[in-house]
Amino acid sequence: MSIHADRIIAVRTTKIVYLDGDTVVKVFDSDYSKADVLNEAINQARVEETGLPIPKLKAVQMMDGKWTISLAYVEGKKLQQLMVEEPERYDEYLEMFVDLQLTVHHKRVPLLTNMRDKMNRKIEISGLEEEKREALKKTLAALPMRDALCHGDFIPSNIMIDREGRPYILDWSHATQGEPCADAARTYLLFRSQGREDTAAKYLGLFCEKSKTAKEDVLVWAAPVAASHLVKKGRPMEREFMRGCV
Repeated sequence: MSIHADRIIAVRTTKIVYLDGDTVVKVFDSDYSKADVLNEAINQARVEETGLPIPKLKAVQMMDGKWTISLAYVEGKKLQQLMVEEPERYDEYLEMFVDLQLTVHHKRVPLLTNMRDKMNRKIEISGLEEEKREALKKTLAALPMRDALCHGDFIPSNIMIDREGRPYILDWSHATQGEPCADAARTYLLFRSQGREDTAAKYLGLFCEKSKTAKEDVLVWAAPVAASHLVKKGRPMEREFMRGCV
């Protein structure tokens, strides 16, 4: 498969994303798990049925020995880019971000993976010592678990704002049904892992105010969420930060 450099819009550890007319194509590495590709596609299709603003799934196929997922192209700018380019609108954009996450949490997609089950599996292969793993799984078992739609990687770089100012939520590969406080804890930790402590604090305050949630109910999820994040590859600084939160 030959992809012209000027069509590539993202390069990740396990995939390349390029633009083909009105279609975004994710090309996964040849050794990438078929099951994970198909799971990402079915997540996208199931969330699409909720009516949330997300790119439409167009195709899942193999090309030159590599699995690909094709999605409708949304022309615009990432929210993360707009927050940098328009600092005078920073608070407005952060509020939009939180409102969008709360909209996600009000949806139900019962056929998605159960969050607690997924986190338990990830903690088990986190590389942490057995005593720590067992303590984290015990903590996880005691925490409340609802059945809300949770994105799993809700950050400004996964929000596209089109030319009319409409937001679209990208990358549903980590979606689960589970606890909104855990989803918020992950967002909070991801901001902090990028050194954006002020943004993390503002985000947490806004989320808790708008959802009528105590900050402690979000922060109690920090350790199990951080531990389950340790399986991610390709971001050593992020993984190091998460290890320090366990």
